[in-house]
Amino acid sequence: MARSIDYGNLMHRAMRGLIQTVLRDVAKNGLPGAHHFFITFDTNHPGVAIADWLKSRYPSEMTVVIQHWYENLIIEEDQFSITLNFGNQPEPLVIPFDAVRTFVDPSVEFGLRFETHSDDNSDDSDEASEDDDGDDDPPPTHDAQVVSLDKFRKH
Repeated sequence: MARSIDYGNLMHRAMRGLIQTVLRDVAKNGLPGAHHFFITFDTNHPGVAIADWLKSRYPSEMTVVIQHWYENLIIEEDQFSITLNFGNQPEPLVIPFDAVRTFVDPSVEFGLRFETHSDDNSDDSDEASEDDDGDDDPPPTHDAQVVSLDKFRKH
């Protein structure tokens, strides 16, 4: 069997690690200077925990801003949790790093976009058990890219 290096998945993991490192520093030391983050994530990803009213308002994707008011930023190996303010209502969120689609720090014009490419028939992948050997379907590939900041600019 031919073996190859899966650079796409390696890059994906490295960029998620970068986000984890940045958030871990912010959790410990606070946001430095004008830094702030726009984080877009897949609200349907396994492990995402958000209030029902947020889930109904953002059924597939949600962008949160970590800037002026946040509490309880806790970084774990595979996810982070944070409490953010939505219309003067604090709401806890749990976001797995694999659910993150974009991470942008507009203060320094830095951004990453993660795209997942999987088979069209992989909609049931959330139902796979831990006992599955995974040999039937190839794993999805992940690409990390620099995201255009125009989406987040104030006009």
